[in-house]
Amino acid sequence: MKLLRVFVIGLALGVPALSIAQWQWLDKDGRKVFSDQPPPADVPAKNILRRPAGKSSVAIAPDPSPAASAIAAASSQPARPAASMPKPSGKDKDLEEKKRIADAATAEKKKSEAEEVARVKADNCVRAKQSKATLDSGQRIAVTNAKGEQEVMDDNARARENRRLDGIIASECKPAGG
Repeated sequence: MKLLRVFVIGLALGVPALSIAQWQWLDKDGRKVFSDQPPPADVPAKNILRRPAGKSSVAIAPDPSPAASAIAAASSQPARPAASMPKPSGKDKDLEEKKRIADAATAEKKKSEAEEVARVKADNCVRAKQSKATLDSGQRIAVTNAKGEQEVMDDNARARENRRLDGIIASECKPAGG
């Protein structure tokens, strides 16, 4: 019973290895082609990148039996005419469409981020100009210090605040292009 189980597991693990026999080569346009069939005869040997395990580049001598020649003749005939086979364009339409959509989404995201930055700058500009107008009005302005106490701004504090607001206005109130 154990021997049968080991045999079945071994067989199950061995069969997929046979099904992954793949050929890989470069076509005339330089694109990689993957197939379970060997490449066409016009593909040079240097362009064959991978052969299935156990396949060598040396041709095997044909079997002289009549059945083997019938099979060889049938396999050498194309299944459909070459003219009816679709020509690869070299471009994947779905991939191009996905790339176009991703590029549009990226552009839209950048545009919305730029609009948000412009909105924040405009808001900062308005607030700084309002604060500057209040400061320039000569009104007494009280600020809260680190201890939580209110202090009236003296001339030095007004000058510092005036310079700070001038810097904000200079950076935030620039036109969008500059």
